[in-house]
Amino acid sequence: MTTRPNDETQANSDPARSAGVGPIEPSMDLRDLERESAMVRLFDGHHAQLLRLAVLLGAEQDAEDIVAEAFCELHRTWYRLRDPEAGPRYLRSVVVNLVRMRIRHIKVLRKHIDFEASDVESAESAALLREDQRKVVDALQALPARQREALVLRYWLDLKEVEIAEAMRISQGAVKSHISRGMHALSRMMGARS
Repeated sequence: MTTRPNDETQANSDPARSAGVGPIEPSMDLRDLERESAMVRLFDGHHAQLLRLAVLLGAEQDAEDIVAEAFCELHRTWYRLRDPEAGPRYLRSVVVNLVRMRIRHIKVLRKHIDFEASDVESAESAALLREDQRKVVDALQALPARQREALVLRYWLDLKEVEIAEAMRISQGAVKSHISRGMHALSRMMGARS
């Protein structure tokens, strides 16, 4: 009869748990553990600084999403980094690029709104239209970044799912999921504001 060690015994003998990384997965090797440990150190040491960077660059409402996306990007490309010490530089570069991308999306959105409003005949209908559009834009700003990007690319820029997947660097299935979730959340928010 074999005995199973209790959780406390396992935690004490598990180097990943004692390092604060989490449980060792059967498929994790030493290289994976080193990456996870480095990611934790980078997060602890640079998260607040990256948030400030995103806010200062103009992404006040999206700063958390941008920084989280930057860490996800670093995690995905970790093994392609020539120098693991370049992690902070890479994160800053990704944050800057993501903020730029968000600002471009907002500019396109604003151009679209201004173009649509210029076609309205009366001042009253223009005011009502702008108010409705403002509500939609406000609701869009409340969505998670990926859902917002997917909706803007699909419905404002009229891109196909294949083009959206390429622009966002995700699968077509993920695009469909983001659009569906975004539309559901947007409908819920717009219904609550009525």
